[in-house]
Amino acid sequence: MATTEVAGRTIVAARRPAGVLTQQLLDGPIVPTLLRLAAPNVVVIAVQAVVSAAEAMYVGWLGAEALAGVALVFPLIMLMQTMSAGGMGGGVASAVARAVGAGRRPEAEALAWHAGVIALVMGAVFTLGFLWGGPALYAAMGGTGNVLTVAVAYSRIVFSGAIAFWLFNLLAAVVRGTGNMRLPALVVLGGAVITLTVSPALILGWGPFPRLGVAGAAWAMVAYYALGTLVLLAHLASGRGLVRLSLDRLRLRTRLFWDILRVGAPGALNTIQTNLTVVMLTGLVGPFGSLALAGYGVGARLEYLQIPLVFGLGSALVTMVGTNIGAGQHARARRIMWSGAAVATVLTGSIGLIAALAPDLWLGLFSQDPDVLAAGRTYLRIVGPAYGFFGLGLSLYFASQGLGRLGWPLIAGFARLSVATVGGWIVVHRFGGELPGLFAIITLALVVFGTTVAVALWRRSS
Repeated sequence: MATTEVAGRTIVAARRPAGVLTQQLLDGPIVPTLLRLAAPNVVVIAVQAVVSAAEAMYVGWLGAEALAGVALVFPLIMLMQTMSAGGMGGGVASAVARAVGAGRRPEAEALAWHAGVIALVMGAVFTLGFLWGGPALYAAMGGTGNVLTVAVAYSRIVFSGAIAFWLFNLLAAVVRGTGNMRLPALVVLGGAVITLTVSPALILGWGPFPRLGVAGAAWAMVAYYALGTLVLLAHLASGRGLVRLSLDRLRLRTRLFWDILRVGAPGALNTIQTNLTVVMLTGLVGPFGSLALAGYGVGARLEYLQIPLVFGLGSALVTMVGTNIGAGQHARARRIMWSGAAVATVLTGSIGLIAALAPDLWLGLFSQDPDVLAAGRTYLRIVGPAYGFFGLGLSLYFASQGLGRLGWPLIAGFARLSVATVGGWIVVHRFGGELPGLFAIITLALVVFGTTVAVALWRRSS
């Protein structure tokens, strides 16, 4: 039976839960179990990337204005996705995992209802916010004429279905919190097949479908999340998993909301910081010209892809760390945290080094313009070697969600934002710096991010 120490006294942990899957999380070999849990998530990330690229291709068939209009809305959809899946979803998965690890199954089932309430509220906030403020925001981002018309039409449909996005991601987090990574992955795979076929049919009016243009892409996306939500609800209501969505557990308690929000709210704030960093840096590169901006954008896209890649591993970290914390196995939880951090650092660091040594392998997929390639090469050669620090910080952020403490990852994210934006502004506007100087500041910001989290958590655990 697991024990833990509080104020120098050894205390027997709460009831050890039954179930083969939970026992593997508590007793199985760390790295193989972590990689086995992460594998379905990595597949999901790859599939979602394919779906996103395919949708852009379908919309591109309608012309440049349609593609530009959707491009204005896309970052805000990504913000909603990362806030719900990685931010608040991490809080849900962490709370469920800790309850399961402690053997408090009724509490885990009650948490599922609380997650649903949070999803309804947050979905409604996004719907009202973007239906009201979307047109002005897209205009401020540079949308005019037909481009703005397309952006507003696309946005209204997508964000009218925001509740479906939030329900899907938070219910999937409930399932992942029990250690079941396979079901959410299968739902995503099935939805991807539907989206890849229905979206072009609705956009172009194939067969019996009406020609809806850009609106067709939006309706296909909303339908995917709505159907996925129904599948997850059916699973949770069936009782086939560790958590059952039963009306008997429908009693809302402030403490359970707090269990989710104390991790999920800082996590959501962290995703805002990450996206804001990208937006601010893009603004700093802008004065160097459109070709430099294009080169930076292509290079930085590879950096941005590290986030969903580490999420695949990180969602497994949340569950394994949280389950062991709940069971009182704090030392094992720390070993899992550092093992996952090592895997993420090696993975992202390897990608960065390859990109630095052979940047055209990536850049050549997007452009052959000499000036664009020159800017992209400069970025990857300077910033690429620091990708390992980015992976280190991100993985420890997810592990911290499992621990139920996000203070240091949040501080580190703010430090990265501050170093990148303030330092970048000083280099560009005060010293008349060139791109290499700005990219060196971006590198420093990544090093600060990863090192701050690692040192802080190492000192806490030593």
